[in-house]
Amino acid sequence: MNSPMPQPKIECPLCQPVSESVLWQDQRCRVILVGDADHPGFCRVAWNKHAREMTDLTKSQRGHLLTVVYAVEQALRALLQPHKINLASLGNQVAHLHWHIIPRFEDDAHFPDPVWAPRKRPGTPHTVEKEQLVQALYERLGGRRKKPA
Repeated sequence: MNSPMPQPKIECPLCQPVSESVLWQDQRCRVILVGDADHPGFCRVAWNKHAREMTDLTKSQRGHLLTVVYAVEQALRALLQPHKINLASLGNQVAHLHWHIIPRFEDDAHFPDPVWAPRKRPGTPHTVEKEQLVQALYERLGGRRKKPA
């Protein structure tokens, strides 16, 4: 009888998260507040199970993931009124399926360049109230909030 081949251990920061600021989650994905001082409201939507590409998901799973991405975009637009929202799914450094949802302001430190480009200026501070963002996500996505410990 053949035993199954051992699977290589995946070292993935989104599979083994450390101190994430999770704003909303369900069984399939979660919304994480990045906490970038230059880009308040910068969120990631991460698929909970390790997957590398959108096409690794079923059509239904892809639809669910994008519904969550769009809900985060809507919540950020409503709360912050940014000039633009950047959506990106790269995965070159962390090959785990996740989307970046980044509110952009004309006076932010990098605008109009990508947030990963060198700073162009000090930037004007903008803020997001975390509790308001959490509430906006639950209003759009539903689910049951966990009670604080």
